[in-house]
Amino acid sequence: MMALALTAQNFRTATQALMPRGAVWPRDEDAVQTAALDALAPTYERSTAAANALLVDAFPSTAVNLLPEWESTLGLPDPVIGEGDLISQRQAQVVARLTARGGNMSMGFYIRYAATLGYAITITRFAPFRVGRDAVGQPLYDVAWASAWQINAPQVTLSYFAVGDAVGEPLASWGTNILQFELQRVAPAHTTLIFSYS
Repeated sequence: MMALALTAQNFRTATQALMPRGAVWPRDEDAVQTAALDALAPTYERSTAAANALLVDAFPSTAVNLLPEWESTLGLPDPVIGEGDLISQRQAQVVARLTARGGNMSMGFYIRYAATLGYAITITRFAPFRVGRDAVGQPLYDVAWASAWQINAPQVTLSYFAVGDAVGEPLASWGTNILQFELQRVAPAHTTLIFSYS
């Protein structure tokens, strides 16, 4: 349900309707009291618009005015990679940080986390070579490779401007620096992530 967008005229009409009846309370267009109400009504309109915007900003996936507040609460933007190029990327990063709790030992967690950030990935796991179990010609991985995961992502991930994005946003941006940073941030200490772009 959308919040009501009340105008200054709505507030003037409502205030006049609440005033007592009588000669001292004129409702004429040229009355001094009507001019005073016309001066006050835009303030009420702005307050209502700000309250309606707060409803939008209360949720990180739609926040615009309070997005910096959400980011600072979560330690964003990171000083190494800076902010995302688009507000939608920044919103996705906030949502990913808020929703990523537990389960980070599974491949499914990384795939879902990357999807929350706006990236479609797959993961390749490695296992140490075992004589008799592996076929001839297979790579000779040692035991350290058991902790390595290869993150397979598109070489270029494009994020396009969409209806509803803020004015002044670029029409498109590309890059995977947010993906790499966020996945390395949530990776277990013993895991080595290898990023492969194709």
